[in-house]
Amino acid sequence: MNYRIGLGYDVHRLAVGETLWLGGILIPHEMGLIAHSDGDVLLHAICDALLGAAKLRDIGFHFPDTSAEFKNIDSKLLLAQTYNLLKEKGYGLVNLDATIAAQRPRLKDYISLMEAAIAGVLNVDVELINIKATTTEKLGFEGREEGISAQAVVLIEKVRI
Repeated sequence: MNYRIGLGYDVHRLAVGETLWLGGILIPHEMGLIAHSDGDVLLHAICDALLGAAKLRDIGFHFPDTSAEFKNIDSKLLLAQTYNLLKEKGYGLVNLDATIAAQRPRLKDYISLMEAAIAGVLNVDVELINIKATTTEKLGFEGREEGISAQAVVLIEKVRI
């Protein structure tokens, strides 16, 4: 089997006084995400998708939120470490598609920056990375601005047998 698919999902609560990191980019907003790390739900969902595709468990297994080592860590470092685990198993990324659900802030002006940041961390062509953002039409916890969620799907390929 040369191809594998992975799905990732993450959510964090919003709070005043926190920073908002999404896709490796600092987004100006009056609220940010509460988390043990920097709370980047998009990068966390991508990590879980990559790990799942390669049958490497999940982000909490590799980077537990009970470890002081990962307190306030930049999630770009977690993504880089995750991708190194995949490469050690002989896999490479075919493509990534992800969606962020947030009522506010509007993210359309940051999408290309997120895609470039993620491609840079993974050292892949930006054409392999697709990020979308949506509101939930004021429904659910995202719509009430209590939190932000992200989902990611990846296709990986065995590049070394």
